[in-house]
Amino acid sequence: MGHFITVATSLNQWALDFQGNLNRILRSIEIAKQKGATLRVGPELEIPGYGCLDHFLEGDTVFHSWEVLAKLLASDTTEGIVCDIGMPVVHKNVRYNCRVIVHDRKILLIRPKMWLANDGNYRELRHFTAWKKHRQWEDHYLPRIIQSVTNQVKVPFGDAVVSTVDTCIGVELCEELFTPASPHILMGLDGVEIFTNSSGSHHELRKLHTRVDLIKEATQKLGGIYLYANQQGCDGDRLYYDGCAIIAVNGRIVAQGSQFSLDDVEVVTATVDLEDVRAHRAKSSRNTQAAEAERYYRVEVSFALSTGRFEELREEDMAHLVGSKPLDVRYHPAEEEIALGPACWLWDYLRRSRTQGYFLPLSGGIDSCATAVIVHSMCRLVAEKALSGDQNVISDARRIAGEPESSAYIPSDPQEFANRVFHTCYMGTENSSAETRGRAKILAEAIGSYHIDLNMDSVVTAVRTLFSVVTGVRPQFRTSGGSNVENLALQNIQARLRMVLAYLFAQLLPWVRGRAGGLLVLGSANVDESLRGYLTKYDCSSADINPIGGISKTDLKKFIAYARDNFNIPILTEFLTATPTAELEPITETYVQSDEADMGMTYDELSIFGRLRKVEKRGPYSTFTKLVHEWGHFLSPIQIAEKVKLFFFEYARNRHKMTTLTPAYHAESYSPDDNRFDLRPFLYPSRFPWQFKKIDEVAAALPDRSRVAQGSLAATTSDASNV
Repeated sequence: MGHFITVATSLNQWALDFQGNLNRILRSIEIAKQKGATLRVGPELEIPGYGCLDHFLEGDTVFHSWEVLAKLLASDTTEGIVCDIGMPVVHKNVRYNCRVIVHDRKILLIRPKMWLANDGNYRELRHFTAWKKHRQWEDHYLPRIIQSVTNQVKVPFGDAVVSTVDTCIGVELCEELFTPASPHILMGLDGVEIFTNSSGSHHELRKLHTRVDLIKEATQKLGGIYLYANQQGCDGDRLYYDGCAIIAVNGRIVAQGSQFSLDDVEVVTATVDLEDVRAHRAKSSRNTQAAEAERYYRVEVSFALSTGRFEELREEDMAHLVGSKPLDVRYHPAEEEIALGPACWLWDYLRRSRTQGYFLPLSGGIDSCATAVIVHSMCRLVAEKALSGDQNVISDARRIAGEPESSAYIPSDPQEFANRVFHTCYMGTENSSAETRGRAKILAEAIGSYHIDLNMDSVVTAVRTLFSVVTGVRPQFRTSGGSNVENLALQNIQARLRMVLAYLFAQLLPWVRGRAGGLLVLGSANVDESLRGYLTKYDCSSADINPIGGISKTDLKKFIAYARDNFNIPILTEFLTATPTAELEPITETYVQSDEADMGMTYDELSIFGRLRKVEKRGPYSTFTKLVHEWGHFLSPIQIAEKVKLFFFEYARNRHKMTTLTPAYHAESYSPDDNRFDLRPFLYPSRFPWQFKKIDEVAAALPDRSRVAQGSLAATTSDASNV
């Protein structure tokens, strides 16, 4: 009976923060050993940080990674434990994304990644090369800084496994779990019992289900122990890595870490029994396949992961013999993911940018409301951690709030802390309503932000007058007889002036309050409006960062309802029931500006178009053919054709706005972010003459099923009324 303790580790690493990354790795190993672990696994590329991007092409990044590894190997911390550590390695002048397996100041194996992530947010093939020599290894000659520590000149490099006294360990690296022919299958058939997976997997709404299912499936048929470690936190870009370290045994989860946390280091452990794996694998069909499996080279190490035979154990070892039981995986609903993920991302961005807080133009609408409530959620998380005594959080909060290091200040109250670090401003004009002004004021009071209420009509009038003096003509709103061109220009100048004022106040408000530094400006354009281009280029959607830029309007409404009930903010009901409006045109008795009316489509429809365009990779024609089947029972083919053509026309002619889109928290699979995620042209033949002509031809020839459906409904209603 061979019991042993295993560990998966989540770290909040930061790209190019070699000293901070080293400290966090050392701390994780110390905690693992304190918990009795004999195997420690860290996240992908943990030494330099996953998000180095083109810095991976620099020799400095590889060199400094070796320097950090040398310090790890020289440390007593890495003795008595097998550590799986991630860094880039150049082998024969080729750069690889690698795991370095070490034990007792020696490198056992360098295992390069064989399948690279190269879609969506990932460009690994730009920075690394995949190892194509499956089940093959070569000698890798170590740099002198490592040789001086390990007294090794060369070590195995390639697709091999590590054989201890009592078991066998194989490495599977992030994307390799998601591939159809994952390495764990062949490794498991060749007798590997423990699989480590070091990941840099970002958060996306509802994505955790996929990840957990793959981890469970990896050992459900095959048998084995699967250790999944993931980065957690903001690595310096749009992505938030959501941790959730997991340990699975024979397809059942026995340990799970947090998915969203302000902790810099989190270590998850489980006690498992190797005999459970061996019993699970005692199947004739599995053994027949295993007998035919090709052999992996085994790097042998005279070290046992297990505590030994039961009768040989010392009394102090007995505490570790309580096996970890299967548990139900904890999934956050999407609205709770929005409350936690962007909030943790904002905290990392704030503390690492070393600024003094955030500034948000608070319009009284649901989008800026959602951004404000996410900041409130951040303040709640900070207060919760501070009350628990987390010194890292307390130290960062003191610095951001302008308190000296020797201060006794503890950010224990979310509203009080928000008043120090969060600044909101209602920028009204003659087109603004009393309702939006009132909602903004009440929300600011509820969350504790330092709030300003101003009227910017004089600024708008000054610009409008300047134009009239220069050109001799004065543009008018449509309600006053102006053309569409005039009407749009007058709307846009209001929006752009708000951006200018936002940056002015962000720079000077700390000075006004007697503090040093500046504020980061937050944007609040949602993913659907960005997709449609329903925003003014360089308006107040232009900001430093945007926590809701990757979230749909539909999900934001669910989040606001969640926050109303869980954060006890009753005013949020009014935001949910209000008609979305930009308030850039005069309100009359017969006209009130409405976002959905302006866009010509609903937010729910935008979400559908977004997923078809990006996730299902459909152009105009195939989008139409898909929607004919899905919408044909309530819309005619011609009506569907008009909606499809309108969407693609507006998307195409506004695509240029995505080139200047504020860096946003990535949360949705159909994000239109041109800068990283959605690489497409920004100059289109926006009327798609060939495609739209094909749509019109097919729409005209198709039967109108919506009339049949409406007729059936009418008949049913009539029959019911006669009963």
